[in-house]
Order: sequence, then structure tokens, then C-alpha cells
Amino acid sequence: MRGLQIHVNRWAPPVEPTPDRQRPLLVMVHGWMDVGASFQFVVDALQDTAWADAEVVAPDWRGFGLSQTPPTDTYWFPDYLGDLDALLDTLSPDRPVDLVGHSMGGNVVMSYAGLRPGRIRRLINLEGFGLPRTAPEQGPKRMQQWLDELKTPMALTAYDTLDAVARRLMKNNPRLRADRAAWLAAHWARQGEDGRWHILGDPAHKRTNPVLYRVEEVLATWRQITAPVLWIEGAETNIDVWWGGRFTKAEFHERLAVVPQVQRHLLNECGHMLHHDQPEAVARLLADFLVGA
Repeated sequence: MRGLQIHVNRWAPPVEPTPDRQRPLLVMVHGWMDVGASFQFVVDALQDTAWADAEVVAPDWRGFGLSQTPPTDTYWFPDYLGDLDALLDTLSPDRPVDLVGHSMGGNVVMSYAGLRPGRIRRLINLEGFGLPRTAPEQGPKRMQQWLDELKTPMALTAYDTLDAVARRLMKNNPRLRADRAAWLAAHWARQGEDGRWHILGDPAHKRTNPVLYRVEEVLATWRQITAPVLWIEGAETNIDVWWGGRFTKAEFHERLAVVPQVQRHLLNECGHMLHHDQPEAVARLLADFLVGA
């Protein structure tokens, strides 16, 4: 696909749906330094909802998981849009899909739904907040930073055991249960020839993007979304900490107001990895939205 081999996780319904029960394909795309298998807990929980007979797919973005790593030193946001467009051309060329995105994936699906509104039936954004507003005068410094980073080798930590990978996941997210961390670890890392466990992500993802985040362009795209949108956020997510007060939840919700049709839900007892913290609650919200819309 676009010159790369893209790995896709697929969960098929246990019984072939009848014509009167034909669900749209449900496509779930992951966030930065995550993998498509990360949605397993939500997919499991969907089996106890009215959306149990849907086919679900979750790709690994380029340079993540089991997808091919391109020969590049920088990753560009438009490539995710191009990859998603090519994926849907392959998997559901004639029918709109239901599209879910988490974090970085949430940002991708919001842009894609505005650019290809006819391809999306329903859209779910799991904490794809976007980025702080930038100003043109920040451009030179950002480009200088990128040039400097091109000369700096990037690396990700390797781990001696798979259990150490699981502990790292639990350190990243203290709400993550030990059994889920152990399962995720085997999909988040792979043992190398050196015997150590290496994260399935290209270290080049860590480099600064030299292109500024232009809020006005993003909002112009969001205004073109025609699908109903479900926004879900964790009550314990604090983006002020991420951005040092440069971008707040209040500002995000002002941006979200430009979307023509949007439902908002605040999910208690979870943070940014809400599909790990509360997969059953996320699955119920998804199913209610997809069935009732």
C-alpha cells in the first residue's frame, strides 16, 4: 500500500451477517507509539453489545507494530491521511465505514473525515486533542530544531525481558492492569537477535515535525465533517501538564464546537489510555452511538 506493507489486525464476526444485519466496517486507528492490537480489549467488550456482529480492523501505522518502516528520517502527518485513504480503498471501496481514532489517530480521523466526508458513516474520536496553536514567527526555530535533530541518532529503550516491557507500560499508565500489560507487551515489543525486547516503533517518530500546527487550517477541515461525531475523553486526563498551559481542554472544546454534529462524553476513572482503562465503558458508548445514530 503506497509502496509499504501495512499490517492489519482483523476481528471477524462469528457468523456471516445476513443482508438485513450488514454492519459497516469498523476501522480503529491507534495513537503515537502504540499498535493496532491495542484495541483488543475494546473489541472483546463489543461482543457484549449490539455491535457484536461487526467486522473490525485496526492497522498498524507505518513505522509502528508489524507494518513496514519506510526509508525515512522524518514522519509527515499527510502520509497518515494517504495511508488511511489507500486502506479504505482496499477494505471498503464501495461502502462508508465507521471510523475510530485514539490520540494521534484521533487527529488523523478528524482530518480525514473532513477531507473525505463521503467515506465515513460515523466517527469516534478518543482524545485526539490536536496541538497548541502556533504562530508564523515560531517557524524558523522549529525548522532549526529539525535540522539539528536530523544529525542526532534517535533510539528507543530496549528491555531485558518481556516482563520489563509490561512494567514499562504500567509505569506509563498506572491504571493499566497487570494482565492487560502482559498481553500488550507481547504486541508492543519483539525480541531481537541480541536477546533483548525492542519496541515496535521506528525511533525516527521522535523527531520534531518541522511543519507548524496551523489551527485555522485544521478547523476549516473539521467544518467539512458531515458524519455524526462522538468525542470521548478521560476525566483524569490533564493536557495542561502535557503542554505547560499552552493548550487547555477548554480551548479544545471551543475548537470542537465547529464540528456540525458532535456528542461529548466524559468517562470517569480513566486517563488518556481510556481504551485500556475502561474498555467496557468505551465499547458501550461506541455501540450505543453506532446503533442509535
